[in-house]
Amino acid sequence: MPRIPNTHGGGALTNVHGLSFEQTTSLSDALKNNGYKVTFDGKVYNSEDNLIGFSKSKNDFRNFLKHNDVDLSVNSDTLLPDDAFINLTNKTVYIIEKKFQHGSGSVDEKLQTCLYKKRQYYKLVSQIGFDIAYTYVLNDWFDQNKYRDVFEFIEEMGCFYFFNELPLDFLEI
Repeated sequence: MPRIPNTHGGGALTNVHGLSFEQTTSLSDALKNNGYKVTFDGKVYNSEDNLIGFSKSKNDFRNFLKHNDVDLSVNSDTLLPDDAFINLTNKTVYIIEKKFQHGSGSVDEKLQTCLYKKRQYYKLVSQIGFDIAYTYVLNDWFDQNKYRDVFEFIEEMGCFYFFNELPLDFLEI
């Protein structure tokens, strides 16, 4: 099923120092658009052609974990991130959840689950010696005062959020 483009926020405020995200943009596409080489199997290379990590999403992330002998049964639920960047240099997995909306709804409450999701992902990636950075990329709808408490909670829980783009320096690449 094709994705419907986001028409309610995004693109116009992004800059060359970040990975621009819309509902139809994958992390791999954003990396390619910023000069990184991404192979068909998600390997990410820098401009010197050094392997720096992997770009995976949904079931590809789950398959990456299986391939690395991660015991998926430590979690009772199945986690399928919108996107994930596995940084081989700093041994951190960046889970990227993209949330786009143009009115109040169920996504409002989903933002409050960051600590639980971070914990569940950590139970997986810690088995292969990686840390976790749980991150939201949000559209402009969420840039409202009514989300102030939610954003404070996200930060207090050691999670992250950005609007419309993911800064390249956040991924430490």
